[in-house]
Amino acid sequence: MLSVLGNQSYARLFSAQMIALLGTGLLTVALGLLAFDIAGSDAGLVLGLALTIKMVAYVAVAPLVNALVSHIPRKPVLIGSDIVRGLIALCLPLVSEAWQIYVLIFILQSASATFTPAFQAVIPSVLTEERDYTRALSLSRLAYDMESLASPMLAAALLTITSYHNLFMGTVVGFAGSALLVSSTKFPVIAPPQKAKFFHRLTGGTRAFFAAAELRSLMGLNLVVASTSAMVIVNTVVLVKAELGRSQVDVALLLGAYGAGSMIVALSMPGLLERIADRTVMLVGGLLMPLLLLAGAGLIFWGEGSSQWAAILALWMLLGAATATILTPSSRLLRRNSTEQNRPSVFAAQFSLSHACFLLTYPLAGSLGAAIGLAPVAAVLVIVGLAGTVLAYLSWRSDVVPVAVEQ
Repeated sequence: MLSVLGNQSYARLFSAQMIALLGTGLLTVALGLLAFDIAGSDAGLVLGLALTIKMVAYVAVAPLVNALVSHIPRKPVLIGSDIVRGLIALCLPLVSEAWQIYVLIFILQSASATFTPAFQAVIPSVLTEERDYTRALSLSRLAYDMESLASPMLAAALLTITSYHNLFMGTVVGFAGSALLVSSTKFPVIAPPQKAKFFHRLTGGTRAFFAAAELRSLMGLNLVVASTSAMVIVNTVVLVKAELGRSQVDVALLLGAYGAGSMIVALSMPGLLERIADRTVMLVGGLLMPLLLLAGAGLIFWGEGSSQWAAILALWMLLGAATATILTPSSRLLRRNSTEQNRPSVFAAQFSLSHACFLLTYPLAGSLGAAIGLAPVAAVLVIVGLAGTVLAYLSWRSDVVPVAVEQ
C-alpha cells in the first residue's frame, strides 16, 4: 500500500492531507472549549448549531463554488482554500459572542467544502492506474481514522502545557503547512472544461449522478452510511454514560473500536478489490450496516452486564468495518463515471449529497434519541438505512456499464 508514496506528487498531497487533518482535529477540541467559555452550560447548543452550519455549508457551498471556479486551475483553488481556513482559525481565539463563532465557522467550512472535493478530484489525475488509486483511497481512509484517534491525544498533551487558545495556532500551522505542500507539488496538466452557462456548471455533478447507475446506487449507500454513523457519532456518549453508566474512558474505547474496525478493512481493501467487484463489496456492506444496527438496538434493549458491554464493543468494531466497505471504494465509482473535465463537479456533488444525508440523520439521531430512547431511535435509523440499501440494490445491476457524462 505504501508503494504509492513513491509518487512524489501524491506523497506531498497525502502529507498535506495529514497535516490539515491534524489541524482540523485540534480545531474541534479548541472550539468545544471556546464554546464553553462563551456559553457555559449552553455550550452544547452552540456546538450543535455550529455543526448544523457546517453541514449546511457542505451541502450548499460545494456545488456552488465548484461552478464558480471550474475554469481556474486546481492548485490555486486548493492553496486559496487553505489560506482562507488558516486566516479564519487565526480569528477564532478573538471571538467573544456565539454569533461570531457561527459566522466564522460558516466561512471556514465553506473553504473546506471548496478544498476537499477539489483535492479528491485531483488524486485520480496524479495516480492514473486504478491499482495505485485504490491504495491511495485506503491510505486516505486510514488517515481519517488515525486523525480521530491522534488529534484528541495531541490536544490533551498540548493542554497540559498551554491554553486551549493556542490550539487554534496549531490549526493555523496545519493549514499553512498544507498550502506550502500543495504549492510545491507538480500537478498534471488538465484542460479546462468547455465554457457553459452557470446553471449548467452548477448542476453538472448532480446530473452525472442521476445518469449513472453506479452513482445512483452510491446515493442510496450514502444514506446507509449516514444512518449508521449518526447513531455512532451522536449517541455513543449517551449510550456509554447514560444507558450503561460507564466512564469517559469507555466512551473513547467504544469510539476507538469503531475506528479500529474501519482501519482493518481499509488496510485489506486493495487486495480485496482485486478479487471481488466493487458492487459486491459495497452492497454487502450496505446490507450489513442496518442489520448490525438492528442487533445493536436489541443489545441496548435486552442486554446487561459485562457480556452486553463486550458485545457492544464487538458490534461497534463491525459497524466501523462495514462503513469502510462503502467509504473506501466509493471514489473508484466517481473516477469511473467522470472525465478529467467534469471530475471536480462529480466529486463536489458526492460531497454535497453525502452530507445532505447527514443533515437528515444527525438531528434525527439526536432529537429523536432524546425523546424516545436509544433502542427505538436505532430501530428508526435501521429503517432509514434499509431504504438506502434497497435503492442501492435496485439501481446497481450487475450488467451496468459505467458511463461518464460530459459537463
